[in-house]
Amino acid sequence: MVTRKRMTTYQKLLQDIRRQFLSTWSSSAHLEALELVCFGGGMSREEFYRDGSQCVPPETEERIRALAARHLDGDPVAYLIGEWEFYGLTLEVTPAVLIPRADTEVLAEAAIEFAQALGNCRLLDLCTGSGCIGLAVAANVPECRALLGDVSGEALGVCRRNIRRCGLADRVTADALDALVPPPPSIGAFDCITCNPPYITRAEMETLDRSVRDFEPHLALCGGEDGLDFYRAVARHWRAALARDGRMYFEVGIGQTDAVRQLMRREGFGDTNILPDTRGIGRVVYGTILSEART
Repeated sequence: MVTRKRMTTYQKLLQDIRRQFLSTWSSSAHLEALELVCFGGGMSREEFYRDGSQCVPPETEERIRALAARHLDGDPVAYLIGEWEFYGLTLEVTPAVLIPRADTEVLAEAAIEFAQALGNCRLLDLCTGSGCIGLAVAANVPECRALLGDVSGEALGVCRRNIRRCGLADRVTADALDALVPPPPSIGAFDCITCNPPYITRAEMETLDRSVRDFEPHLALCGGEDGLDFYRAVARHWRAALARDGRMYFEVGIGQTDAVRQLMRREGFGDTNILPDTRGIGRVVYGTILSEART
């Protein structure tokens, strides 16, 4: 007598995978399990909630469980499904770029508010990666024109595809720019410069969670011995690319706010401020270039 394997539903499969994720870590277990079930099952979230009581075909269940096993081994969900949401935008992500994180939305929101107040705004996003910050600003400020820059050719490829994906190719471009060296003279002036640079110290690189250390690009993570190499270079060199009363925004790592604020002041920035993330941790440092410091 042949015993047939009992088929499960999408809802029960989600619950099972969620339990597996919770046994290893608790952060975002439900969301990550849902993303993998929807991706592996070829359905949207709306379709899952509508059809979740339906049985999962065996080959689909096998595919979804294989994805879950890879995630349990450290592979980030965003790389497994090839996209991630940031500030209402669904963006392509690959191992060539950092996965957009909720903490970075603090920087995006601050830049959006500044750009909205200006109206007609020219923005530069350095170390752009997927382009998430600049694209979020441009998508929410119709008068904003943005240049997204990165030193990585692979990252620029992802960024350019995201520009087209968001339907912003008429106002947003991407180009090869090295944040550690002065800007090319032909780049012009920007009302706002945003930058989420590499800020992990060399020592901290070894202590990162395996899902970050072994899968995300080290080029976008390591900020030198003290994690401040990019802040020094961008504040010193790229202030020349700011228009009068232009503003520069940095995302910073935990415990870096005071150091970044001080180095910005040394480079001639005034009105420096710190913005916290949802946990109350200082996450963004920004300042306005003083006219007398432009020379």
